[in-house]
Amino acid sequence: MKPILGITMGDAAGIGPEIIAKALMDREIYTIARPVVIGDKKVMERAVEIAGAGLQCRAVDGPEAAGSEYGVIDIIDLSNLPADLPWGTIDARAGKAAYEYIEKAINYALKKEIHAVVTAPLNKEALNLGGHHFPGHTEILAQLGGVKNYAMMLVGGSLRVIHATTHVSLRNACDLIKKERVLRVIELADQALKLLGIDRPRIAVAGLNPHSGEGGLFGREDMEEIAPAVELVRQKGIHAIGPIAPDTVFYRTAIKKQFDIVVVMYHDQGHIPIKLLGFENGVNVTVGLPFIRTSVDHGTAFDIAGKGIADSRSMTESLRLGAQMACQKSF
Repeated sequence: MKPILGITMGDAAGIGPEIIAKALMDREIYTIARPVVIGDKKVMERAVEIAGAGLQCRAVDGPEAAGSEYGVIDIIDLSNLPADLPWGTIDARAGKAAYEYIEKAINYALKKEIHAVVTAPLNKEALNLGGHHFPGHTEILAQLGGVKNYAMMLVGGSLRVIHATTHVSLRNACDLIKKERVLRVIELADQALKLLGIDRPRIAVAGLNPHSGEGGLFGREDMEEIAPAVELVRQKGIHAIGPIAPDTVFYRTAIKKQFDIVVVMYHDQGHIPIKLLGFENGVNVTVGLPFIRTSVDHGTAFDIAGKGIADSRSMTESLRLGAQMACQKSF
């Protein structure tokens, strides 16, 4: 039995529909999963045309009828948008529709009618203009999924990272590095890697300050918040080490293969190395939800939308990883 992947179309004015069409040209996806797009059939037909995909779009009533035939993109058609929605523009209609695709997918996932949610990118400004005031996908997923403890994990190239803080200012991120949060993110990292088939994950915990604070000389957060969290999870049997100096931890993980993942303390500490090593094929995973969610690790790329030149590798990897995690979870 193959897992059903619910693919949300994202902001229809961006490259989301195009990269979905291109990814579903890959026959391998249909050998490992049953994909179904949650979006607008008219928009997907336009995307198939500009992508030169040569695929048929077919409306289906629900996930149970989806993803059985290579060469056909099955779509749960919400019919929210006109076929001539302008490419590459911020549009409240597209923002509102993008939210509704996610909402529909989560409803299916909570009822276990789909086994993983795979999301194309949305535009935060359009989302807010459409009446949904969230900083991004992760916060929507957490609210609709009914969870408060969650984290962003990125997978790219030879590296995995998971974030203690994400979309806040650097000044605020420092204030949010508390023992309880770091402890919880280490636990989430352990759970996520087990869903990737790693029985005993090796978890590196990055320091916050230069040289992990140098014994308090460059800041006390590492010794007062991070180190105690690491000690507590080790007592629970989790194989975590840290805080490790941020200027060496990624080398030790991505190159020397001493660890399976790095717990990072703020947005750019994790995003910069991931985008250096896996910019084209990076995957974003929201950990801690009651369902599996993977996503492309890039935005709507309005500057190239509608031109047929978008790179779909991140979407393809998101589909593969979503299927892998769903199978490991046994649906």
